[in-house]
Amino acid sequence: MNSEFPDDLPRCPWGDNDPMMRDYHDREWGKPVRDSRALWEKLMLDGFQAGLSWRIVLKKRDALRQAFYHFDPQKVAEFTEEDIERLVNDATIIRSRSKITAVIKNARAYLAMQASGEEFGEWIWAQIDGKAIQHTGPVPTKDALSERISKDLKKRGFTFVGPTIVYAWMEATGLINTHQPDCFRRAQVAEDA
Repeated sequence: MNSEFPDDLPRCPWGDNDPMMRDYHDREWGKPVRDSRALWEKLMLDGFQAGLSWRIVLKKRDALRQAFYHFDPQKVAEFTEEDIERLVNDATIIRSRSKITAVIKNARAYLAMQASGEEFGEWIWAQIDGKAIQHTGPVPTKDALSERISKDLKKRGFTFVGPTIVYAWMEATGLINTHQPDCFRRAQVAEDA
């Protein structure tokens, strides 16, 4: 789990001390994601984070991927009450019944969007005209955009997508670049956008 970047580079404070968090910061966080399924998976993982630290989600991410068939919406949408019980009893994952149920509902909402001709990735990037927002100043936990997107997702049948979860998801997937001004990743992420 070593980052390809030297340890002494300036980073966002949260990604500077713990090797696992540093690796995530350096390789993934904020990198623009346009693939619909990858965006959906990340939104589901951000839902699992609610009330927990991202470090816990990272530690359990591989097990969550295994449990949810690599977040394949087609397969997850078919989960039954029996699958929910199996997952609630799986100690390798985050065993919140409401979060597990939300992933299943969200798989169905994702597929409904797809069936109506809306690609999830195209839809979310259209919310910001296809270009990542380069945020400056103090980073909020939510904003008017995340509130609007949260409302829209809920109208489409998604759950566990409150404005704070949506804002964190937009940061993680590069829709909003909130890397600190002196962080070495800020310019790299801005170029990728």
